[in-house]
Amino acid sequence: MADYDTLPPLPSYTLTPLLPLVPPIPDKLLTLILPIAAYWCLSMFFHWIDTMDYFPQYRLHTPAEVVKRNRVSRWEVVRDVVIQQVLQTAVGWILGMTEPDDYLGREEYDVAVWARRIRLAERTIPGLLSLVGVNASKLGNNLVVGHPILAGALLGGQYTMRQSTPNLSGGVAAPMPAFATWEVVLAKLIYWVLVPILQFTVAIVVVDTWQYFLHRAMHMNKWLYTTFHSRHHRLYVPYAYGALYNHPFEGFLLDTLGAGIAFKLAGMNTRQGMCFFTGSTIKTVDDHCGYALPWDPLQHLTSNNAGYHDVHHQSWGIKTNFSQPFSTFWDRLLGTVWTGGDVSARYERSRAAAEKAMNLDMAKSVTGFSASMSATQLPQPYQGDMRNAKELSAIPVKHRQPQPPPGKAELQAAASRQQILDEKQAGGASVLADESKEENEAQSFTRRNARKRTASSLSTRDNFKGLSQRMTGSTCIGGLGA
Repeated sequence: MADYDTLPPLPSYTLTPLLPLVPPIPDKLLTLILPIAAYWCLSMFFHWIDTMDYFPQYRLHTPAEVVKRNRVSRWEVVRDVVIQQVLQTAVGWILGMTEPDDYLGREEYDVAVWARRIRLAERTIPGLLSLVGVNASKLGNNLVVGHPILAGALLGGQYTMRQSTPNLSGGVAAPMPAFATWEVVLAKLIYWVLVPILQFTVAIVVVDTWQYFLHRAMHMNKWLYTTFHSRHHRLYVPYAYGALYNHPFEGFLLDTLGAGIAFKLAGMNTRQGMCFFTGSTIKTVDDHCGYALPWDPLQHLTSNNAGYHDVHHQSWGIKTNFSQPFSTFWDRLLGTVWTGGDVSARYERSRAAAEKAMNLDMAKSVTGFSASMSATQLPQPYQGDMRNAKELSAIPVKHRQPQPPPGKAELQAAASRQQILDEKQAGGASVLADESKEENEAQSFTRRNARKRTASSLSTRDNFKGLSQRMTGSTCIGGLGA
């Protein structure tokens, strides 16, 4: 108690209610509104540039892929997102009822508490210096004239020149110890900057850990995947407002509950929670936006961006890249990051197949002809194709598709294919059959057009070089998360 008696006194304070940030909306209500508003505003921005065909060079997928590869309608996506946001709002309202109201007036008192802690830490300096043979008392006395602040710190926080003289009840002025200027400045830095940074860091670590292990469990357990998580993966080509397209139970467990726990454990106040919930929502939408915009800061803050998460949505990468929404720490630590190498050819093949399917649909709707009518056509113009088709049928099935490299990548590919087969509502075997057909057609095209492909490959590689650089910062998309 004697140690505290010699410390500078703490200031008195009077609490007043904190005025709403946006009158007349209470801050707690605004905390519920802002994440939903941010979700739809950012989603509609990406939807607008998508429908207006702005920045096509930065798309991860073409509009044809959205139409042909996804196994859910946009209306179903909007419906399920709204359901999740209703549940999110209800849980947030209950969470807000457990939080105390925010007040102003105690800030100087809290800064003084930190200044006291700094002063107490200074009292350990003489003892620490004595361990290395330095006489702190003698050194401090030698410096007291020229460097009084340094001398005071060396003497264990004895700032004899720093005195305050408040009037006591009897009207007699009594000298009182006061904080040094540097102690107050450091205390303010801790209170206003370092503590909030620590709180947000704790919240990010908690939500990343929560989502990684639950997300991974959803993929490793067949029942959890087919019952809940497979709904989200009906979007093989993600788009912004599909970010929260989930089964309602999964949305509550993975997103709403995880963020609420992070908020509580970090000890945030209402306005900090407002920033955290809104920021997490913006990051989630950005990770599903389908664009690798070079000026988008969220694409560069961490390697967990739209390109990284897009690999997880593909049939061949669905058992990898589980981390979300902020860092890739757990993927890297536990070895679940994509290791299958360069994926440029996979993206190119999917683009070409989707465009071809769209063109066939358009041709049928315009001309009235269908593929079945080809039996009536003369074979002469297509003899080369027929010959190549016969050659293809003679190739063993195991050689018709590129073989994955041995080891971990092969296990990842096998696990991803099995997960696709397990979920029939999301396409099941038909997804893999379509991909096999695309690969066979690509091989046939390669044989028929070897010289033409050689001439055109440079432009194709140039296009996908830019894509891979945006997604991974290298010349190879296979570097995602590596």
